[in-house]
Amino acid sequence: MKKLKRQYSGGLRQRWMRSSVLVVLVTLIVVILAFTLFFVSNYYTTVQTGLESKAKTATDFFANYVAKSYSDYYDSAYRYTESFDDSDKLQLQFIGADGRVMISTYGIAAGSSPASPDIRLALETGQISSWVGQSQTTGERVMSVSAPIRFQNGQTMGVMRYVTSLKIVDRHIIINTLAVVALCALIMLFVISINLVFIRSVIEPVSEITKMSKRIAKGSYGVQIQNRDYQDEIGDMVNAINEMSLKIAQSEKVQTEFISSISHELRTPLTAITGWGETLIYNEQLDRETKRGIAIILKEARRLTKMVEELLEFTRMEDGRFTLNIEEIDIAAELEDSIFTYRELLYQDGVEIYYEPYPDETPLIPGDASRLRQVFLNLLDNAAKYGREGKRIEVSLEVDSQYVSVKIRDFGPGVPEDEIEHIRMKFYKGSNAKERGSGIGLAVCDEIVRFHGGEMLLENAEGGGLLVTVRLPVSSGVGVEED
Repeated sequence: MKKLKRQYSGGLRQRWMRSSVLVVLVTLIVVILAFTLFFVSNYYTTVQTGLESKAKTATDFFANYVAKSYSDYYDSAYRYTESFDDSDKLQLQFIGADGRVMISTYGIAAGSSPASPDIRLALETGQISSWVGQSQTTGERVMSVSAPIRFQNGQTMGVMRYVTSLKIVDRHIIINTLAVVALCALIMLFVISINLVFIRSVIEPVSEITKMSKRIAKGSYGVQIQNRDYQDEIGDMVNAINEMSLKIAQSEKVQTEFISSISHELRTPLTAITGWGETLIYNEQLDRETKRGIAIILKEARRLTKMVEELLEFTRMEDGRFTLNIEEIDIAAELEDSIFTYRELLYQDGVEIYYEPYPDETPLIPGDASRLRQVFLNLLDNAAKYGREGKRIEVSLEVDSQYVSVKIRDFGPGVPEDEIEHIRMKFYKGSNAKERGSGIGLAVCDEIVRFHGGEMLLENAEGGGLLVTVRLPVSSGVGVEED
């Protein structure tokens, strides 16, 4: 079953801030909404309760002591309205049983019919009813409370209605809500500040560890990450990476010394085998089969000698004994000499080299001619071995204002995309490799090019085969001092 991989975008800082700040932000929004609803409910309930209490007291007084008939009800309502003390805060209305205004302190003319449900409910149910909405006359938000007024026999004679503006109440709600929003904003800033401080305490050491880990991965074995008294998981990670770096450095040193020792030990017998083989193969007294066997011995001895030379070359690079003899060279001439040296040998194996010379004069570049010829010969040899099925190698030279580029392409099976960046590593052999070898030829070439301040690019060519591009700087970009 195919595993699903969770994709993360952005760095650790962005992910941390998104996750932690988002949670706090959602929480604060919920808090703001809760407080806003609380303020609305509390303020409106307080106003409503006050108006209902006031209305109940007044209607009970009317029912018990004042209104004996409709005329008494009207006269008492008129006098009560004239002496109403809270007219600056409330509008008082007396409404008849038909729902029309009889008397009002201000705002609504007598005979008009307010279209609010509290009046109808008070008349129908005989209970105090309230309503919140928009005033028909002023257009502002108001709250009204309607209380029925009854005769002593229980008959409803009308409704006493209080109407008040909610402008001040809404203003208090807005002020309190803004205060909560401001408080939440301060909390949010505090949380972000704390997060930034915390993230900085994590990101900086992680960035330093990442930087040093990349150096170790590129071959700087033995380098140590400075442990700044970290007493947590970061400190444990730093110690573990430092220990790993030392052990890798020790292992690399032992490996390099072993390779160097074995290579030196192999040179002497290989030299003797090659020398005697070349002597015996020209002996006229030997039969054809014997000479064929000696030729095989010579071929294998030369192959082993080349492997030994590559190993020795690489150990010199590893322990810092590798040097360059820098001078101004004609890179086109060196490339053509390498092709001429190798062309006949490859032709015998059925492989042809197609070289497209640069049409103009190439600029002189700083470099070590022998080392660069070594790179070209090695790349041609690799192209012949691993692209032998294609029977063809294409070589070209390109020049721009900054670099001279040598391109060598074979027509073999190419390299799997997931391996293409690994084949330049020492001792690495791809899954498609059928030829025997040390596995360090490309690693040596890569190091030589890098010491020249250039780069070696590997990619699968369109139509098949591997394309190797060696880019060398026109101006001095050499990374090693002249010997």
